[in-house]
Amino acid sequence: MATVGDRIKTVREALGLTQDALAAKAGISKSFLSDVERGERDLTSAYLLKVANALDASLEYLLRGEAKASRREEITVPPELAQAADQQGWRWDETLSLLRAHNSVVAKRSGAATKQPSVTEWLELYNLLKKFFDGEAGQ
Repeated sequence: MATVGDRIKTVREALGLTQDALAAKAGISKSFLSDVERGERDLTSAYLLKVANALDASLEYLLRGEAKASRREEITVPPELAQAADQQGWRWDETLSLLRAHNSVVAKRSGAATKQPSVTEWLELYNLLKKFFDGEAGQ
Protein backbone atom coordinates (compact mmCIF):
# COMPACT_ATOMS: atom_id res chain seq x y z
CA MET A 1 0.00 0.00 0.00
CA ALA A 2 1.40 3.39 -1.00
CA THR A 3 2.22 5.86 1.76
CA VAL A 4 2.08 9.65 1.82
CA GLY A 5 5.84 9.62 1.24
CA ASP A 6 5.44 7.31 -1.76
CA ARG A 7 2.84 9.61 -3.31
CA ILE A 8 4.98 12.70 -2.67
CA LYS A 9 7.91 11.01 -4.38
CA THR A 10 5.74 9.90 -7.32
CA VAL A 11 4.39 13.41 -7.93
CA ARG A 12 7.82 15.00 -7.39
CA GLU A 13 9.45 12.70 -9.93
CA ALA A 14 6.58 13.16 -12.40
CA LEU A 15 7.22 16.90 -12.23
CA GLY A 16 10.94 16.36 -12.75
CA LEU A 17 11.84 17.86 -9.38
CA THR A 18 14.80 16.76 -7.29
CA GLN A 19 14.47 16.45 -3.54
CA ASP A 20 16.58 19.59 -3.23
CA ALA A 21 14.24 21.53 -5.53
CA LEU A 22 11.05 20.37 -3.80
CA ALA A 23 12.50 20.99 -0.34
CA ALA A 24 13.48 24.53 -1.31
CA LYS A 25 10.10 25.18 -2.93
CA ALA A 26 8.25 23.87 0.15
CA GLY A 27 10.52 25.56 2.66
CA ILE A 28 11.63 22.34 4.35
CA SER A 29 14.98 20.58 4.63
CA LYS A 30 16.05 17.99 2.09
CA SER A 31 16.87 15.50 4.84
CA PHE A 32 13.38 15.85 6.29
CA LEU A 33 11.81 15.35 2.85
CA SER A 34 14.03 12.32 2.25
CA ASP A 35 12.94 10.81 5.58
CA VAL A 36 9.26 11.42 4.70
CA GLU A 37 9.62 9.80 1.28
CA ARG A 38 11.26 6.75 2.88
CA GLY A 39 8.46 6.53 5.47
CA GLU A 40 10.79 7.25 8.39
CA ARG A 41 9.04 10.46 9.45
CA ASP A 42 5.51 11.80 9.34
CA LEU A 43 4.42 15.23 8.21
CA THR A 44 2.42 17.64 10.33
CA SER A 45 -0.57 19.15 8.59
CA ALA A 46 1.33 22.43 8.13
CA TYR A 47 4.24 20.69 6.39
CA LEU A 48 1.91 18.51 4.33
CA LEU A 49 0.16 21.66 3.10
CA LYS A 50 3.52 23.24 2.17
CA VAL A 51 4.52 20.14 0.20
CA ALA A 52 1.10 19.86 -1.47
CA ASN A 53 1.27 23.51 -2.54
CA ALA A 54 4.83 23.11 -3.80
CA LEU A 55 3.77 20.07 -5.84
CA ASP A 56 0.44 21.60 -6.84
CA ALA A 57 -1.15 18.36 -5.64
CA SER A 58 -4.33 17.90 -3.65
CA LEU A 59 -4.15 17.00 0.03
CA GLU A 60 -6.67 14.26 -0.60
CA TYR A 61 -4.40 12.64 -3.15
CA LEU A 62 -1.30 12.85 -0.97
CA LEU A 63 -3.14 11.51 2.08
CA ARG A 64 -5.35 8.85 0.52
CA GLY A 65 -4.24 8.36 -3.04
CA GLU A 66 -7.69 9.42 -4.21
CA ALA A 67 -8.79 12.23 -6.48
CA LYS A 68 -6.55 13.80 -9.07
CA ALA A 69 -2.84 13.94 -8.39
CA SER A 70 -2.72 17.51 -9.59
CA ARG A 71 -5.05 20.45 -9.49
CA ARG A 72 -3.10 22.47 -11.98
CA GLU A 73 -4.37 25.94 -12.53
CA GLU A 74 -2.68 28.10 -15.06
CA ILE A 75 -0.88 30.94 -13.34
CA THR A 76 0.51 33.82 -15.32
CA VAL A 77 3.02 35.90 -13.42
CA PRO A 78 3.31 39.38 -14.91
CA PRO A 79 6.87 40.20 -16.04
CA GLU A 80 7.03 43.12 -13.61
CA LEU A 81 6.19 40.83 -10.68
CA ALA A 82 8.71 38.23 -11.86
CA GLN A 83 11.36 40.93 -12.06
CA ALA A 84 10.55 42.21 -8.56
CA ALA A 85 10.60 38.64 -7.20
CA ASP A 86 13.98 37.97 -8.79
CA GLN A 87 15.42 41.23 -7.48
CA GLN A 88 14.19 40.60 -3.95
CA GLY A 89 14.72 36.83 -3.81
CA TRP A 90 11.09 36.11 -2.96
CA ARG A 91 10.03 32.48 -2.64
CA TRP A 92 7.43 31.14 -5.05
CA ASP A 93 4.76 31.04 -2.35
CA GLU A 94 5.41 34.70 -1.49
CA THR A 95 5.23 35.70 -5.15
CA LEU A 96 2.03 33.71 -5.69
CA SER A 97 0.46 35.14 -2.52
CA LEU A 98 1.28 38.65 -3.67
CA LEU A 99 -0.25 38.00 -7.10
CA ARG A 100 -3.38 36.51 -5.54
CA ALA A 101 -3.70 39.43 -3.10
CA HIS A 102 -3.43 41.88 -5.99
CA ASN A 103 -5.93 39.96 -8.10
CA SER A 104 -8.34 39.77 -5.18
CA VAL A 105 -8.25 43.53 -4.67
CA VAL A 106 -8.64 44.21 -8.38
CA ALA A 107 -11.51 41.71 -8.67
CA LYS A 108 -13.38 43.44 -5.85
CA ARG A 109 -13.08 46.88 -7.44
CA SER A 110 -15.77 47.54 -9.97
CA GLY A 111 -14.43 48.88 -13.22
CA ALA A 112 -10.82 48.37 -12.09
CA ALA A 113 -8.23 48.99 -14.74
CA THR A 114 -6.42 45.97 -16.13
CA LYS A 115 -3.03 47.74 -16.15
CA GLN A 116 -0.45 45.65 -14.35
CA PRO A 117 1.55 47.31 -11.56
CA SER A 118 5.14 48.37 -12.21
CA VAL A 119 8.08 46.70 -10.48
CA THR A 120 8.09 49.56 -7.96
CA GLU A 121 4.37 49.13 -7.28
CA TRP A 122 4.85 45.36 -6.72
CA LEU A 123 7.63 46.16 -4.24
CA GLU A 124 5.38 48.64 -2.43
CA LEU A 125 2.54 46.10 -2.23
CA TYR A 126 4.93 43.46 -0.95
CA ASN A 127 6.17 45.80 1.79
CA LEU A 128 2.58 46.53 2.81
CA LEU A 129 1.80 42.81 3.07
CA LYS A 130 5.20 41.70 4.42
CA LYS A 131 3.95 41.17 7.98
CA PHE A 132 1.52 38.57 6.64
CA PHE A 133 4.27 36.77 4.72
CA ASP A 134 6.41 36.77 7.87
CA GLY A 135 3.58 35.29 9.93
CA GLU A 136 3.24 38.40 12.07
CA ALA A 137 -0.36 39.10 11.18
CA GLY A 138 -2.54 39.37 14.25
CA GLN A 139 0.38 39.49 16.67
